[in-house]
Amino acid sequence: MTQTATKLLNTFDGHLKDLFSASIEELLQVEGIEFLKACQIKAGFELVKRTASFCEEDHPFINSTDDVVTLVGPHMMYLHQEEFKVLLLDSRNRLIRYHTVSIGSLDTTLVHPRDVFRPAIAASAASIILVHNHPSGDPTPSEQDILLTRELCMCSKVVCIDILDHVIIGFTDYTSMKLRELM
Repeated sequence: MTQTATKLLNTFDGHLKDLFSASIEELLQVEGIEFLKACQIKAGFELVKRTASFCEEDHPFINSTDDVVTLVGPHMMYLHQEEFKVLLLDSRNRLIRYHTVSIGSLDTTLVHPRDVFRPAIAASAASIILVHNHPSGDPTPSEQDILLTRELCMCSKVVCIDILDHVIIGFTDYTSMKLRELM
């Protein structure tokens, strides 16, 4: 391992999540890392994320929770804040696009049904999949996660847009609320 890699790992106590999500300013605090090197490191991490979520198709079929995690997991697993996204799907479960509904704090994000369904209605989506991350790394649904999911499922009946799943992304694992029968 090079000296630079060793210094990086030591600075972030060996926590890859912290290293991957470090800002350029944080990388500049590491001895021997100058601006150009910090930019190269950030670019390398971004390439790793994009490679992990690469899909040849612009509008892939989403047929399983694994498809969801492959698509958005690499981008969401390293975040220091909660982000809530909605994947918009057509009638054949092809991704139309995904939309960030809310960016919150360390352990919470404000999500309102109108903000979840507005992009789905505008895109004429047949169904949606809810996704958010837990910066703690533990994808276990909180009571608030369960209540929000149930509220959104009730709203989905009114607007006639099915919610296929709510996936919570952790650092090394994920939870499907559908598979856990929580929705």
